[in-house]
Parts: sequence; C-alpha cells; structure tokens
Amino acid sequence: MRPGQHKRTRGAVVLTAIVALVATALGAAPAAAQPEHSDAVRVWNLHASNALINAPTAGTPGAGQAPPVSQLHLAMVQGAVYDAVNAIVGGYQPYLPDLPPVSPSASQDAAVATAAHHVLVGLGIAPVPPLPQGVRDRLDALYTAALAGIPNGDAKTEGVAAGAAAAAAMLEARTNDGRYAVSPTGGPLLWKVGTEPGEWRPISPPEPSNALAWVSAVEPFTLESTSQFRTKGPNALTSGAYAKDYNEVKDVGALGSPRTPEQTAVVQVYAAHPPELFNRTFRVISEAQGLTLAEDARLFAMLNLATADSVINCFDDKGFWNFWRPVTAIHEGDNDGNHKTVGDPAWAPLLPAPPYSDHPSGYNCVSAAYMHAATAFFGKDRMDFSVVRIAPGVPDVTLDYTRFTGVVDDTIDARVYQGLHFREAEVQGAGIGENVARWLDHHFLQPVK
Repeated sequence: MRPGQHKRTRGAVVLTAIVALVATALGAAPAAAQPEHSDAVRVWNLHASNALINAPTAGTPGAGQAPPVSQLHLAMVQGAVYDAVNAIVGGYQPYLPDLPPVSPSASQDAAVATAAHHVLVGLGIAPVPPLPQGVRDRLDALYTAALAGIPNGDAKTEGVAAGAAAAAAMLEARTNDGRYAVSPTGGPLLWKVGTEPGEWRPISPPEPSNALAWVSAVEPFTLESTSQFRTKGPNALTSGAYAKDYNEVKDVGALGSPRTPEQTAVVQVYAAHPPELFNRTFRVISEAQGLTLAEDARLFAMLNLATADSVINCFDDKGFWNFWRPVTAIHEGDNDGNHKTVGDPAWAPLLPAPPYSDHPSGYNCVSAAYMHAATAFFGKDRMDFSVVRIAPGVPDVTLDYTRFTGVVDDTIDARVYQGLHFREAEVQGAGIGENVARWLDHHFLQPVK
C-alpha cells in the first residue's frame, strides 16, 4: 500500500460520539462544558499561517514557505484539527480512519491546540525540513499558554490525547508523501526545458529549472491521482484563440500598461501570498457568521485540503503541458507560426514570472479551490465579505464581494493584468480548483447519521 492510500477508503470507520453541550451551573466542574463558540480553530490557523508563511525577518518570524509548500502544510494542520474535533463531536466522517475513541466531554480547545501544534513542530521527517528553531520555540510557548487557560481535569487530558492522536496519524500518513522528493538519480526534480515554439524555458540563466517541481509528485490528500483533473491544455499556437489571449496580455499586462483604479486594486490584492490572504479572509468570515468551533474545524479542513490537492493537480498539469510564459511568447512572437502575434523582444510583464510553466495558472487553481470549497460548506455562493491586502509600509487595499466566485473572476483578470499568464491558463486553472473542491465535497468529510 502506497503512503496515505488508506485515507481514501470510502465508508471508513466513523466515530459516533455525540457532543453534549450544556451550560455549566454554579459550582459544577468547569471542564465539563464545551466552548461551542471558541475561536481556537481560528487562533491556531493564524499561528500556523504565521509559522509557515511569514518571512524569517518579519515581526513574527516564520519559515517563509512559498504558497504551494505552505498550502500542503496548512492542509496537514487543518486536517488533523478537524479529525481531533470530530472525534469528540461526531457527526461527520473522519478524514483519516481508525482514530481512537474519545469522550464527548473532552476539551475541544485542548484538542485543537494539540493537533495544530504537534503537526507544525512535527514537520522535519527527512527529506522535509523542520521549521526554524525560533519558530518552534514560539509555537511551544503558544501551546503552553493555550493549555494553561484550560482547567485541569479529565476533559483537558482527553482533549490533549485526541489532538495528539490526530496529529500523529496525519504525520504518519504524510511521511514519504513526495514532499521535497528527488529524482531517481538523487538530484532535484526538474521542469523540462524546451527550445521549440510554445515550450517553457527559463527566462534568464540564473532562473532555476527545478523550482517546486517536486510539488507535482506529492501524494494527493483526497484525489485518486495527481492528474485526476487533467486540463485540455493551452490553445494551439496557430489558433485565433491563442492570438486573442496573446494580444490581450501583451496590451494589458506589460510593465507600462495603463490601468484603471479598479484594475490596479485587483493587481495589488492578488499579488499577495494566496494561502495567507485567503485563510485570513475566512477567519474574518467565520467570526462574522458566528460559526461554532466544530464548524470552523470542518470549514478550514475543506478549504485547505481542497486547495492542497488543487495545487498538486495544477503542478502536475504544468509539467504535462510545459507551455511557455507570455514573456517568452512575446519575445518569440515572430517565430510561433501565427501571423496575428507580433513579437516584441523588449516586452516585460508587470510582475516577474515564476520559474515554471504558464499552463495552468497556479493562483487560480488556489483561488477557485478556496472559493468553491466555501460555497460547498455554506451551501451558497452568495456572501458579503471583503478581501484585504495587508503589506508593511503601504496602505491596505480592500476588495468587496457579494459572492465567493466573484473572487475567482478577479484573480483570473489579475494574473492577466500582471502579465503572468494567458487567459486560457487562468480559466483552466480555475476549473481545476472548482473540480477538486466539488470532489472533496462529494467524497470526504461527509455527514453521518
């Protein structure tokens, strides 16, 4: 059995404990009451985001992980948190089967803190690097403080045990899952470098050809393969559709292209680190919607598991199609066989292109997975919320929405305005995210009687 295969077993053993939420009478043991509206899931989601994503030089230092890497680890954290809480509360399928039974009076706060902390400090089984020592020390201090705020007793002890079991199961399931994998010869996995029209190649010699190529080989969390949702691929170079996308990004995505204030805001917001941006957005939405701790656990598991698998499928697709970025295409426009694409060797995109294939758009694989997972959780697309870009030293930039999928519309436009992708790569990337979110919603974390 390959690593993690057991976690896709349908109809896995379901923990049937039912939570008893009761008001604590004066003089009753305080540990018996469950903090239904505790913010523990949101708090530890923030701690995890800080630890994984923040730069080492930030005020709250972190590991500075790139979006695809941090997304995989956030999925591990939130999947374990979900399993720990669900083992206490019941009502839904566990993500990983065969966890030990837990008393319904166990402390959910203790379970959340323990599951999140233990996964984060447990990263580091070779070849995965551990979090920096200073980050782990801070997480240890946060965990100690969290447990100190929970009354001692059986409920606390049982909650810690539930969180520890869920974290251990997650770390075991993800051991040797392909993170930071190397090639059969022992070197890094590489993106294929082409020389023909349409083939991806590094933009300049210092640009690596191995940046995050290993993400394409990571064992999925819920999908049956890394290529389950293979896209139809980029438009043919000689087609009118390709020429249309080429000329659009050439006109609106250049470093000096004029942009409206609305376009500028979209460009600025969706240049941010997407797992940080969207997890923070949903912490605000969760609080505004008054979600319970158990609802938070399921929401953040759905968001991050779906997006992790969307990233894996997306990077597999990038390697399969190996399509050139607009900056290369426009430099080589006179050599692509399409008379409607005029080359410009001096053209530069608004933002530097990441060192891997254009097709499909990773940012839209991510944004669509988050937004369609949220639509599945809430049972509706309609929601009033805001997405806020926060960056040191500059004013915040806010975009207001009335539906989740409105974000996807904007991220598709944003990556064209930034000069990073052809529109077809954006649309098909969003399709991967939507398909993965729907797959998870139909096959995992399902309600049980």
